[in-house]
Amino acid sequence: MGRVAGKIALVTGAASGLGQGAAEALAREGATVVVTDINREGGEAVANKLGGDSVFMLLDTRDEAQWKSVIAATVKRFGRLDILVNNAGVPTAELIEETSLERWRSVMAINLDGVFLGVKYGMDAMKKTGGGSIINISSVAGLIGTARTATYSASKAGVKLLSKCAALECAELKYNIRVNSVHPGIIETPMASKVFEVLGQGDPAAGKKYIVDMHPIGRMGRIEDVANGILYLASEESSFVTGAELVIDGGLTAH
Repeated sequence: MGRVAGKIALVTGAASGLGQGAAEALAREGATVVVTDINREGGEAVANKLGGDSVFMLLDTRDEAQWKSVIAATVKRFGRLDILVNNAGVPTAELIEETSLERWRSVMAINLDGVFLGVKYGMDAMKKTGGGSIINISSVAGLIGTARTATYSASKAGVKLLSKCAALECAELKYNIRVNSVHPGIIETPMASKVFEVLGQGDPAAGKKYIVDMHPIGRMGRIEDVANGILYLASEESSFVTGAELVIDGGLTAH
């Protein structure tokens, strides 16, 4: 029996990168996965790769109506929702003085509003069918501040506190829903390449070296490093864990 055998999981931003890795880890351990993303082609390819009853559903996490529709469709098709991984997000790295209000709002809409909507409608579905686990992907940037990351850091710090508040509400209301946040260091994904160029001021190689040197363990994180942590929080192995931050960062925040 797999660690999440028979569970129904929904993962946002699952067409590539960390979201895909999380979906694959959950499916490997027995879950049926609802793969969601704004990238239909990529998402369908991931769902097909997972096989079984896993399915793709189009979801722009900024859109409340789409959240309602996807959650309803999941419950109608599978009878319940056990695991929700709010992974969809975007990186940004720029000076505060060079950040437009439009850019600020755009990042917040995806990185924080989208997670809020997932938590809101995920809680509503789970409480009706016995509970579950909500896993919100934050970042080490949600724990510590660095220059040029104010917008991103603010959005990810919001995810951390949203997760804690949701965990306490679920406990108080006896929903049997655990809510936790995951805080990766810099992970080798397509998203990271954009950060390399910014931090290297146009030189991606220099930017990557700078990031590697930030991690005492001597390397960047791998997708499976974080996917394994998500799997732990999704499983009954973490039944006494809620309102917590799981930091997976190669020692970056140990300084």
